[in-house]
Amino acid sequence: AGWSQTKRALRPDDIYRLQNISDPQVSPEGSWVAYVLSSVDTAKDKQNSDIWMISWDGRQNVQLTNSPAGESSPRFSPDGRYLSFLSSRKVEGGKEEKNPVSQVWLLDRRGGEGKKLTEIKSDIDDYTWSPDGKKLLLVMKDADFSDTSKDKARDPFVMDRYHFKQDIQGYLSNRRNHLYLLTVDTKKIDTLTSGMYDETSPAFSPDGSQIAFVSNRTAEPDKNENTGIWLMDATQKATPKQLTDFAGSESEPAFSPDGKRIAYLQSSSTENFTMYGENYLATISKDGGKPTIISASIDRPVRNPRWTKDGKFISVLMEDDRQCYPVQFSATDGKMTKLGGGDKSFSELVYNKTLDKWLVAMSEPMVPTELYALGNGAPRRLTNVSDSFLAPLKLNTVEGFKSTSRDGTIISGLLYRPAQTTQKLPLILFIHGGPVAQDEFEFDFYRQVLAAGGYAVAGINYRGSSGRGIDFTKSIYADWGNKEVQDIIGAADYLIGKGIADSARMGIGGWSYGGILTDYTIATDTRFKAAASGAGSALQLSMYGVDQYVTQYETELGAPWKNVDKWIKLSYPFFHVDRIKTPTLFMASQQDFNVPSAGAEQMYQALRSVGVPAQLVIYPGQFHGVTVPSYQADRLQRYLDWFGKYLK
Repeated sequence: AGWSQTKRALRPDDIYRLQNISDPQVSPEGSWVAYVLSSVDTAKDKQNSDIWMISWDGRQNVQLTNSPAGESSPRFSPDGRYLSFLSSRKVEGGKEEKNPVSQVWLLDRRGGEGKKLTEIKSDIDDYTWSPDGKKLLLVMKDADFSDTSKDKARDPFVMDRYHFKQDIQGYLSNRRNHLYLLTVDTKKIDTLTSGMYDETSPAFSPDGSQIAFVSNRTAEPDKNENTGIWLMDATQKATPKQLTDFAGSESEPAFSPDGKRIAYLQSSSTENFTMYGENYLATISKDGGKPTIISASIDRPVRNPRWTKDGKFISVLMEDDRQCYPVQFSATDGKMTKLGGGDKSFSELVYNKTLDKWLVAMSEPMVPTELYALGNGAPRRLTNVSDSFLAPLKLNTVEGFKSTSRDGTIISGLLYRPAQTTQKLPLILFIHGGPVAQDEFEFDFYRQVLAAGGYAVAGINYRGSSGRGIDFTKSIYADWGNKEVQDIIGAADYLIGKGIADSARMGIGGWSYGGILTDYTIATDTRFKAAASGAGSALQLSMYGVDQYVTQYETELGAPWKNVDKWIKLSYPFFHVDRIKTPTLFMASQQDFNVPSAGAEQMYQALRSVGVPAQLVIYPGQFHGVTVPSYQADRLQRYLDWFGKYLK
């Protein structure tokens, strides 16, 4: 066991070595799996994604693409002859384009280079093969002509939409996502839909004659989330027919193998803003009528509906109290069977219909996401992309815990700490965003790095989180910074009482709603000796019209001028900033339209004004999620430095 002494703790710069697997696809004959492998290109300081293929027995693993532009969305043609993908790479010997857009490329599986199939002026967001393999259904946004000139400044942004900002997309014009049919042989493109509505998530009927898709065609789609399932013939000038008329949102349509029914997800909420709820599995006849809601009695959110080849069952991924696992529902009586489980997090579910088995992506606390074959019994591992990443590392232990808040609510959490430690440690409460999301038993790079710094680190599924039922999620509605803060403080008290955490050395941090809850918590409890609030906000009144959440605000809080007391109450960390004693590091992304940097800037300014130590870090050109690898490493190092200064 001499070699084990040389293993080292995880560091922020290990982010450069971490690779991510996504979007697995099973070949029609069932013997291969294509997937996207994303790695850091350190020279360019960005992620680069390539397409790989591994055999179902796990023995052969082949890299198929390798260009600096990156490739994504691998899809097998139904006859298995081609593997298509999206890329904005240039043709061999072609000239560099100013703003290259993603096009469809075809790889002949018998060999040879990828060939560019499309020459389109706007990005292809999504695409799918027709069942006969002769056509591709494309989802594309209307072309953008506002920035076509070579020399003069960009045209002004002109908005007349109710919802006019969206993170990553920026200022919103009236460009919409529409459906197009491309004939592979002739490259001819037919327009299927046009107009003022978006169409997304298209799915072909098994015979290829019809297309189901998702669209919100209410009078003003910006004012609600009432997407529905629509059906149209797969021909030009066909008129779409609305299948579902539920007042909430519906998504992810999937045809049954006989083409008679469509499975989809339906929100539990019928409000204009449906986040405080969960998605149920539902089915409806392709001819319309009354839908069957299959999973409502389970009271857990599901996603990724996939039919079995006999049409008797539909499988989904289900979130359940820190776990996420695949389950199968009978399409007739709704009886549920678990296909996998345990302290793991399943993130992808793909059907191998030739073998009647499942392909899953799965992460565990000690193993980043890998692909597994799932038949009867335990998952069989296919890929080993994390082996070299894990080889030099000694990870921290991860265990679940439950704490009780002062009103008696039981809260689930996850505790990370250096192995073989029994003494009290300084504690960092690292709070997830959402708020409707959950911390799961998965590999968590950020909490692992923080724990490697010598801390106990806790994730807390506070009220508002998913995976514990609708009432648990909805309990924070229009009441932010109250029950969640009780739950965070209750978890801290539990860890102190167990002798795990040193009550004199506690810190708190998080990003997005985790940053917002950091602000709420330090304004409620002065025990915390350090905080790191990322992409947060506290003066909620000032976010109206500045971020992308107008529908949520008007639904949940009411218009500020009609409900000013509620808005001021929810802005208490700003209006009670003189109660805060915690030195706080504020972080934000310069281009964030989700939680704009104003949220961090205002709290930084206020803490400086009242004399509490504070620092402000803004990441240039980043959206809500920080994607530049050097900035990701920088952020982690700043957490360690800030907490180290005040907690060590």
